[in-house]
Order: sequence, then structure tokens, then C-alpha cells
Amino acid sequence: MTSIALVSILAADRVGLVAAVADRLFGAGVNLRDTTFAVLGAGAEFTAVCELPSGVSTGDIEEGLKALPELAGAQVHVVPYAFDPAPVGTGRVTHRVTVSGGDQLGLVARLSEIFTQYGANIVRLEARKLTEEEGGLYVTRFAVSIPPERADLCLAAVGNTAGSLGLSSQIESSTL
Repeated sequence: MTSIALVSILAADRVGLVAAVADRLFGAGVNLRDTTFAVLGAGAEFTAVCELPSGVSTGDIEEGLKALPELAGAQVHVVPYAFDPAPVGTGRVTHRVTVSGGDQLGLVARLSEIFTQYGANIVRLEARKLTEEEGGLYVTRFAVSIPPERADLCLAAVGNTAGSLGLSSQIESSTL
């Protein structure tokens, strides 16, 4: 019988990091479910809900990952996953919203509150300040699940808020 675990890694970013982690997990018979990877400044974060094969413990997986040279000095945690690993309806992305422009203190808080008011669930969030060579903009991307009957009003509120702050917004519906 398989067990479900959460693998969480915070490490210095480097080429081959995901390949090394994924290969180690594959070699242990681990099946990846929901998985994310992100570069955060000079660091990187890898998080995955995993199915562990029978007879393999979270300690076995953590020990194996910590032995990787690519993870020297990293924070590696493998723990039992206490939630249902099956996606729920509010985990399905219905819209992708990008807001960009000058850096605005509290922008993520304002937009998050709008989504909450309209019953929308934030599935993924990415925010970053681009380098001057890339234009120096602050770009925030939300992947959200918005109830269909509230989508138009919610997206209009997001667009109005962005516009009132002198920011541009781009919205696309997802077919996922």
C-alpha cells in the first residue's frame, strides 16, 4: 500500500537541481503528484505531494535527498501529507490574471481580497520585480478558480483596481 508524503526543499538555485531531485525520487519508486518549483532570488523551492511505495518511509526519502550533492546545505523535509491528495474543484484554474507596472506596496493583498470577495480561490501566485534590463516592472501572476457566475464581476474589479493604480492587467480564461 502506498502512503502520501510532502517533500519540501529550499536550496541554492543551480542548473540540474530539479533533475537531481526528480531522479532520486524516481529511483526510490516515488510517484510525483502535485509538484511546484520556483526560483526565489538566488534560492529555489521544490515542493511535491508524492506517493511512496510500500516499505519506503518518509525518513528513507529525506535521507536519500539530503545525500544529493546538489542539495548540500539545503533544507529538506519529507513528512506525511495530512490532506486528501485528490484535487478539489476550487483547485482547477479557470483564469490567469497578470498585473504589471510599477511596484505597488500592498498590491498582492488588495488583489487577494478582491478574489476572496468573489469566492475565487488562488491556485498559484507568482510575483517578481524584474531587473532594470527586463524593464524594471513588478509583475504579479495569479492562477485562480473563479465561480462562473461571479467571474465577470470579479475580473472587472481586478481590472478596475489595477487601472486605478496605473497598472496594466491581462486576463485569460483557462481551458484546463
